Parts: sequence; C-alpha cells; structure tokens
Amino acid sequence: MYVTHTGHLTRRQREWAIVLALAPAALSHESAIIAAGGSELGWDAKPLQVVVSADRHLVRPPGVGLHYSSFYDERVLPHTSPPRVRLEHAVLDVAGEAGTEFEAVACLSGVVQARLTTADRLLEVLAARSRTGRRTFLERVLIDVRDGACSVLERSYLTDVERAHGLPTSIRQSATGVGRRGFRDVEYPEWRLIVELDGRLNHDSATARDADMERDLDAAVFARKSSIRLGWGQVIDRSCRTAGKVGVVLNNLGWDGSAMPCGKTCALL
Repeated sequence: MYVTHTGHLTRRQREWAIVLALAPAALSHESAIIAAGGSELGWDAKPLQVVVSADRHLVRPPGVGLHYSSFYDERVLPHTSPPRVRLEHAVLDVAGEAGTEFEAVACLSGVVQARLTTADRLLEVLAARSRTGRRTFLERVLIDVRDGACSVLERSYLTDVERAHGLPTSIRQSATGVGRRGFRDVEYPEWRLIVELDGRLNHDSATARDADMERDLDAAVFARKSSIRLGWGQVIDRSCRTAGKVGVVLNNLGWDGSAMPCGKTCALL
C-alpha cells in the first residue's frame, strides 16, 4: 500500500492499512458498521476494530482492537473494500459485548433507525448464532423494535423502577379518555400522574414527538393529569435515580410514601 499525499491518513486509508498489515483480516464491530454506512452513529472516534481467524496468533498493533473468531470465513465479506464482517453480525457483536444494556439498545435501535438493516434480519441472524452475549435481552429488544412496542421498557420500569424501589402500584395500558385516542403506558390514578415510556424508534420523528406532546397537553387540560416521559436511559441505565425522581413527583402530588433503596449500591443511598 502506498500513500501519495502528506498529512494525516484518511479513515479509509487507515482501515486498509491495518487490514493489509494483519491479512487475512477484516474490519469488525463498530468499524464494520461504519464501513457499511453507519458513520452518523457517532463511533468514528473509537479505535479501529479488526478480526482474524481464531487459529492465528498475532501481536496487537497499538491503538487497534484485535478480535479472534472461529466463524471468520462465514461472517466476513472478503470482496468489500476493505473486507469487513457482515453488518448484522457486527451489530450483534457490538450489542452483545456492550458495557450496559442501554448501550446495547442504542446500538440496535441506531442501525435500524439509520436503515442499515432491519430488526427482522437481526433476529434471523441472532437465531442462527450459537453464542451471543445477553441473547435473551437482545431478542426481546429486537422484537419490540420490529413491532414498535415498548414492552421491554415497560417491564424494566415495572421491575427495576417501581417494584424495586417501593413506589405505588401503577396501572398499565389505561385508555386516554380525553383528546387523542390511545393508551397510557403507566398511570398512577390516585395521584393523577401519567408516565409515558418512549422506547419506540418512531418517537424520533417530528410528527411522532408532536403527537406525544399533544397527548400530554390533552391530559393536562382536559383531565388535569401530569405527564412525565422516560426513555431507555432513565429506565435501564439510571433506574435508581429515576425511581427517586418519580417518587418526588408523586410526593408533590400527595403521595405520603418515599422511594426506597433497592440494595446496598442503590443510587438513592
């Protein structure tokens, strides 16, 4: 490989340089997703990730993530420029190895929202893989992403926010009753508080956000109910702090209880 200019190498040149230096090798994980069109997902600053066959033993180049795979031949696209792991496998590798469930969800929803692949394709590939980290959770999230539902988020709110911290028992999927027809994700009727859980991809569109805000406004105007909206970060990544904040909202509305710590490491302590 020859570079015919001065200055820093472009990303594509750096990708080719590391793949050729470790050949046969291929871009993997976030690097493979970026090469497949996912540059807007915000991973460009991460070190390049490369995979080689599991039967090789190499010295990892500085600043490069080196992975070994027993499925190298079946998961790599050798004729792309540069060679890379097939997109769906790269996505599942990133989501399965993510540090938190929130990061895993962000990866899955990000690639689907960017229209790089579909939830159905990811589910098909996931079913065919023999080993994937947090498989059951990823499958549930992908089903929800495909169906446009919030069931993973709703279950997480119920178990990790509400029950784990002693909040009042809510009702779920209650009819709106006023304004736009539909159903509330979570409602505390005694204190006239609605909790909407925004886990669907279509909440990112301007039209969907407008409809959500209109429904919140209808609840405030016609039913005198307060509404708060929670997403993946609040429910999954920061469930303890969220429980405390929901408890304060309920206190302000007349609840005389208090959110309780869920354990010795609970953020409420």
